[in-house]
Amino acid sequence: MNIIDNDLLSIQETRILAENAREAQKKLSTFPQEKLDEIVERMTEEIEKHIYELASMSIEETDYGRYEDKCIKNSFVCTYVRNRLKGIKCVGVINEDIHNKTMDIGVPMGVIVAFCPPTSPVSTTIYKALIAIKSGNAIIFSPHPRAKNTIAKTLDILIRAAEGYGLPEGALAYLHNVTSKGTEELMNHNDTSLIMNTGVPSLLKAAYKSGKPVIYGGAGNGPAFIERTADIKQAVKDIIDSKTFDYGIVSAAEQSIVVDSCIESEVRKALEESGAYFMTEEESEKLGSLFFRPDGSADTELVGKSPQILAKKAGFNVPNNIRILISKQKYVSQTNPYSREKLCPVLAYYIEDDWMHACEKCIELLLSERLGHTLIIHSKDEEVVRQFALKKPVGRVLVNTPGAFGSMGATTNLFPAMTLGSGSTGQGMTSDNVSPMNLIYVRKVGYGVRKIDEIVKTETYEKNLYPNNEEKQKIYDLDNAKVLENLLRQVINDLK
Repeated sequence: MNIIDNDLLSIQETRILAENAREAQKKLSTFPQEKLDEIVERMTEEIEKHIYELASMSIEETDYGRYEDKCIKNSFVCTYVRNRLKGIKCVGVINEDIHNKTMDIGVPMGVIVAFCPPTSPVSTTIYKALIAIKSGNAIIFSPHPRAKNTIAKTLDILIRAAEGYGLPEGALAYLHNVTSKGTEELMNHNDTSLIMNTGVPSLLKAAYKSGKPVIYGGAGNGPAFIERTADIKQAVKDIIDSKTFDYGIVSAAEQSIVVDSCIESEVRKALEESGAYFMTEEESEKLGSLFFRPDGSADTELVGKSPQILAKKAGFNVPNNIRILISKQKYVSQTNPYSREKLCPVLAYYIEDDWMHACEKCIELLLSERLGHTLIIHSKDEEVVRQFALKKPVGRVLVNTPGAFGSMGATTNLFPAMTLGSGSTGQGMTSDNVSPMNLIYVRKVGYGVRKIDEIVKTETYEKNLYPNNEEKQKIYDLDNAKVLENLLRQVINDLK
């Protein structure tokens, strides 16, 4: 009888991949930026030929989202990310200040461990591979079990293209035998340097235990506030376009709408005209009871489903022209499913008296899951915008733009990214839109521009060096005598 221990196979494969990646990264670290850029360009050109095929494959394997929107995300990464990467210096001399005589040297982190979510398996995998190689790092993926085949196919295409243009073998790799033990071994291996986790919260605790730096792009739960000075029709269009994109699975998409009470009737009318369905209290309760299991975990079978499928699962029907389901709410709590992140086209709806009360409501919503991801505000009042930006416990604030598209840098000038850090509340090492610059450390170089003699006579230095006042006075007397002697010599020379 043959007995196969998958954990042991996975651990062994992990060790081989990590050791190979370490050796490959040593070679990669000698590549100039121009060579890295060439490899990245060839990778992008090749994967671009397969984005529609891979979008279809991800839908079939995961049953999440919409095919058309998957294609848009895949294309976005291949165009916007590629364009923004051009001209960025990550390795070697990345900055030089001739006037101040300082220099910055970009140094790769080493071997990166990468996790990608099943909600965006293709676009996130492409993006991470591009920014890792751009910055001279090796990267090993542990594919999500629900999207294993899609991620593997994406990486096979990227690896073939990259190695064909000189990428050292092993610098871009993935775990074939995926088990939790193998993944833990990968995070804890001595040869791995950084963990980049996008949307896989189940691995976050183990990632922190590894002692490695962790870049985490986690849950969103971001509210959108429509303030009384906003362009209501545009704000409503932005929110619905964002929350319905890929059936609501983008983490930065809006989870709640907070409305200024004096414009509530106009907002509600605009929402209904744009395809929103306001559920009754009974319908809200039925649907809300399905989102989370008794242990508090999300029911993944509701992720990325259409409003019609969601309504049917809850025991009611909505017309085919309905794009989004809305539940009117008053309170925020852990027991209220509408206070939490829902990766589907469903929004909570809160009405507040003014922007100050709306501010407090937004803070409640952001703190309810304590991940500090994204806040959206629609307003023409710059002072209100500024107050929201200053006071919210959040990684990014978006103004007058759709959450899903603004956060990833499509409708804003933020770096185009599929990993959006939520580090403002401690869950990760950065709140940036993660770029290749987050995957390097900067070695500082400073040339001497002052002599030690110019510093030693400062009051602070003298107090530390000569705490005894009598001793310090002797030094002053000697200095003054020397000054007087030099002055007399100069006078005599002038008289001569």
